[in-house]
Amino acid sequence: MLQCSVQLLPAMSTYKYWKKLTSKEIQNRVFEALDKNVNYRQENILGIPASHLDEKVFSQDESFLKNAPFISTMVQNPNHIGCHTLGTSEPFFAGTQSIEQEVIEICATDILRASPQSCDGYIASGGTEANIQAIWMYRNYFQNEYQAKTTEIGILCSVDSHYSMDKAANLLGISIHKVQVDANTRTLSSIAIDEALSKAKSSGIKHFIVVANMMTTMYGSVDDVSLYVNALLADDISFKLHVDGAYGGFYYPFAHKEHHLDFANKHVSSVTLDAHKMAQAPYGTGIFIAHKGLIHYTNTKASYVEGDDYTLIGSRSGANAVAVWMILMTHGPYGWYEKVFVLQKRTEWMCDKLTEKGVQYYRNKGANIITIKASELSDEVAHLYGLVPDNHANPTWYKIVIMDHVTVEKLMLLLEDM
Repeated sequence: MLQCSVQLLPAMSTYKYWKKLTSKEIQNRVFEALDKNVNYRQENILGIPASHLDEKVFSQDESFLKNAPFISTMVQNPNHIGCHTLGTSEPFFAGTQSIEQEVIEICATDILRASPQSCDGYIASGGTEANIQAIWMYRNYFQNEYQAKTTEIGILCSVDSHYSMDKAANLLGISIHKVQVDANTRTLSSIAIDEALSKAKSSGIKHFIVVANMMTTMYGSVDDVSLYVNALLADDISFKLHVDGAYGGFYYPFAHKEHHLDFANKHVSSVTLDAHKMAQAPYGTGIFIAHKGLIHYTNTKASYVEGDDYTLIGSRSGANAVAVWMILMTHGPYGWYEKVFVLQKRTEWMCDKLTEKGVQYYRNKGANIITIKASELSDEVAHLYGLVPDNHANPTWYKIVIMDHVTVEKLMLLLEDM
């Protein structure tokens, strides 16, 4: 059954900040923002260790740039250091910072169902950074609020979770504890969670940073977050819950409305999204969002930065925030539902064809990823169509990701060659 149907479309009043704009409205808004930023050419700005892009390399032809808001932003090179959803920020780039604030509010409120103005966040370099930012924040939270030692803090996630969790554990000096999933359905179980918790507690872990998946990168699988919450509450264990929606954040909420992986769930404190995947933004557009009152745990007190810096990355391009804003405003919320609807139909079509051929595959019904058993494919076919394995050394699965460019025509060629 198709999950993304007309019946799932929310009422017009659902969206508080996200709306469809014309290309002219988008262009005007971006240039208005740039006018509020520092102009290195026209103003005597002497103290910033930055400038516009090198004009000997990057064209600054006004006749071209006047109709190219994103490229104009790249050329003007705004630095969005810090977090602009709280306190003050560097005044030199206030115009484009306001666009980033809009992006965070749209994602938090209109996509992830937070209460208006209840979240902080920023455009990160990617989902990896956003996940590390969350785990860094919670490690510091437990250290500050519970006087916990690093040896008492652990990450709890599934074996299918992104490898950024392992990076975070390594960087932050905390342990990671992985929950086994069913080999075919990729689902968690209460038994597996209890086993992982038992082992973690026996090693001295008292505080858990839980990461739940909103579509894993390899399988598109989705965690039943209530299994984590119920197990931890029953054991009276302190925890903070982060949702990794780096792949699914711009897809799953539109394909599967009834879920518990956003801020409508009172146990969820932060979410990662990644606009350079399903939103087709330039690389460098991960998004970190957390409930207010948490991000201050990562304030590194950069005295020369107005408003301090709460982010892992520090200096970052304001153009990336503008790119995400332009994409969201070009489609609007209902255009986004249509985009996901088409991909869902295309994915279902492919699943039907695989079923007809008797091919073994896995697909979460709210996802546009299909993973096929490696035994069903030759190495030559997998290589020819750029299918990605779960393990390059010894593949068990190969995945197809149904993106805009993955048409039925291309899928049919794969089916014929299988």
